[in-house]
Amino acid sequence: MGSFGGLTWRSVHQILVSATKVPLLFLVTFLLCVPSFYVMNALSGLHADFLRVLNALLGFQSLAAIVLAALGPITWLMNVSTTLYPFIVLWNGLMFGVASFCGHFMLRKLYRPLVTSNPRHALLQKVWIVLYTFVGIQMAWVLRPFIGAPGMPVQFFRQEAWGNAYVQVLELILRVFQHR
Repeated sequence: MGSFGGLTWRSVHQILVSATKVPLLFLVTFLLCVPSFYVMNALSGLHADFLRVLNALLGFQSLAAIVLAALGPITWLMNVSTTLYPFIVLWNGLMFGVASFCGHFMLRKLYRPLVTSNPRHALLQKVWIVLYTFVGIQMAWVLRPFIGAPGMPVQFFRQEAWGNAYVQVLELILRVFQHR
């Protein structure tokens, strides 16, 4: 991430910023979600299993991060091979999706014994996926830019960072339909 536009000082700077922000995205999203998820587990009568649940969640988190890092060289190649910024935004989003999908396989594997011991874990696993995805998308919005936009300076946060990703997506959809 951040290497869009070739190897220039600007892209090296953005790569360093992104290399800091991606782990921060994973960590902050996880830390924001775990307390709520613990309460949901406790209210479901599953608090005694939470250490095993936490192990599964950390396995998911770790594998997703490893897969995303492993996709880094391919992402770099795509970033320096095109000038189509919208394509690069989609490509980077796809790489996050692939990493997340791989993490979900790990989560399912690690959750299997929990679900076998108590079927309520199956529902809570789905709740975790929704909660983590919802918070992660908003955190990615707050922490942007990850790629760096052409014509904009490299910066750790955008000045207007404290918006809402879901409001922006809704406004984008409405703009598309207004232009029909």
